Amino acid sequence: MGSYLVHTTSKIAALAKSGRVTHARKLFDEMPHRDTVVWNTMLTCYTHLDLYQDALLLFHEMTGVSNTKPDHYSFTATLSACAGSCKLCYGQSIHALVVSAGYCSSVPVNNALIDMYAKCFSPCSARKVFEEIEFRNHVSWCSLLFAYVHTNQFQVAQTVFDSMPNKVNIAWNTMIAGHARHGNVDTCVDLFKKMMVESCDQDQWTYSALMNASAESQQYCVGCMVHACIVKKGWSSAVEASNSILSFYAQIGSPADVVKMFESMKALTQVSWNAIIDAQMKIGDTHKAVIAFQQAPEKNVISWTSMMTGYVRNGNAEEAVGYFVNMSKSSLRPDDFSLGTVLHACSVMATLGHGKMIHSLAIVHGFHGYAYVGNGLVNMYAKCGDIGGSKQAFDDIREKDLVSWNTMLIAYGLHGWGEKALKIYEEMLASGLKADKVTFISLLMTCSHLGLIEKGWALFKSMSRVHGIVPETDHVACMVDMLARGGYLEEAREMANRYRTHGMIGRSSEAVFGACYAHGDVLMGTELVGELSMLERECEMSYVVLSNLYCASEKWKEAELVRKQMADYGVKKTPGCSWIEVKNKVSTFVAGSSLCEYKEEISSIIYLLEYQLKNP
Repeated sequence: MGSYLVHTTSKIAALAKSGRVTHARKLFDEMPHRDTVVWNTMLTCYTHLDLYQDALLLFHEMTGVSNTKPDHYSFTATLSACAGSCKLCYGQSIHALVVSAGYCSSVPVNNALIDMYAKCFSPCSARKVFEEIEFRNHVSWCSLLFAYVHTNQFQVAQTVFDSMPNKVNIAWNTMIAGHARHGNVDTCVDLFKKMMVESCDQDQWTYSALMNASAESQQYCVGCMVHACIVKKGWSSAVEASNSILSFYAQIGSPADVVKMFESMKALTQVSWNAIIDAQMKIGDTHKAVIAFQQAPEKNVISWTSMMTGYVRNGNAEEAVGYFVNMSKSSLRPDDFSLGTVLHACSVMATLGHGKMIHSLAIVHGFHGYAYVGNGLVNMYAKCGDIGGSKQAFDDIREKDLVSWNTMLIAYGLHGWGEKALKIYEEMLASGLKADKVTFISLLMTCSHLGLIEKGWALFKSMSRVHGIVPETDHVACMVDMLARGGYLEEAREMANRYRTHGMIGRSSEAVFGACYAHGDVLMGTELVGELSMLERECEMSYVVLSNLYCASEKWKEAELVRKQMADYGVKKTPGCSWIEVKNKVSTFVAGSSLCEYKEEISSIIYLLEYQLKNP
């Protein structure tokens, strides 16, 4: 029996390691007798393959159905699954089992508990476990450090880092990677210098974090220096380092360097292929991105999401939705980023039917409460005209970030619900979040569209006085638009001229110009058009509005001259476009186009309607 168990356990581990986890599980299920070691092997296999849900279900079966007592290996593997799937409640129940089973003094189990709480965004619980450990090792310290870095508590993280009895390589990398995520390139470089002073070895993860910091902060020179350092130190062949270089050049927008780097790489991983797909999409070459996607030997959720994001960015939202459908057919489970991306595509197309189906998927997979997905849902419902759906999606977000509040603000503003928009703003401030420039753009736009001039002025003044935010071009444009819409054309023009000295030109004058047409002020309109033409000769709006302004005033010759000037400069008016969703299919209509698939049928219906109207 003993030799059978050893042989079968080894076979299960080998099958799982080769990627044949289904065969491993089949062999496991066929065993007439299983000891703790066999259970632990299967648990570890699932965890290593990121099959966290399967690992948690297996642990439940182990402790419940089979009544097998777990040991410290069982607990560490299961806690890793909780950490990977970010299931805090399940992790807390495992913690209770650890206490009742008497494994509180086990260093590996305690380290796994700290890691679980860290990855589940619960640094206080991680700290409590850390303080109860009698014998701490570098894993304990690094796990606690990660808990604070992961939740962006860098001051506390620095205190933990300074208190470490032995600052190992992983600790330095954790600090650098955390700051890199926020683009704090100067802090990352300072840490790197201190790391060298203390003679701590740097590895590919160190250089990868530095490259990521350069990419996030868009520091091309720093990135090039780090690249040179990687080559000099002999890490250029390391997969993680080379992938980070590839991603850096992609994010910085240097297609030639991306291609050169990709062609020089000897070992291409899934990350490498994803990086080249992302790079080609960022430079707008969707054709090459598709070729890279097809050539990639393996495709994960990130590969599909890169394609979807690229298509949305390049103005082809319908293709992005198609890729999401194909990803679902390939049996890949969507994550929060893929769901958020396809929701953005649905909002661009204003396809409520598709959006609702994605919402259902998000609920099924438990992602509807995630901020990134929830924000996408709020935006999608708002763009599709369902403000009730927006509010419901907003309420379902478990931890609302600033983007959540701003998106809901914009949604109410778009639908003309000024009072509710202002109420949401008050609730946001009460929650402890600070308003940013996007918040005020949303508020000022709402006040502009609803004619709340006094409230708009109060909010504009509070930007710098209360919140310390310097007004930018968009804020001034909103204020000018608000005044112009309200008929205060002179005040609007005065404000536009006042901020012109700060370089805020163009958009503010355009807002006044548009209002001149609405209020029939031909004199001011003709004065402004000269300013606008000098600023941006290719701007179609100036010509179109002035032409309409002359037409409204019955100055036909002047209108004709404006149209001729427009033609002389080669400025073309963008044709109007609309679309309709019928039976989950989107049909687009462009003004002046005869390429519509159902042109004859539509024309017949229009003639029929016209006849019925004339002959009731």
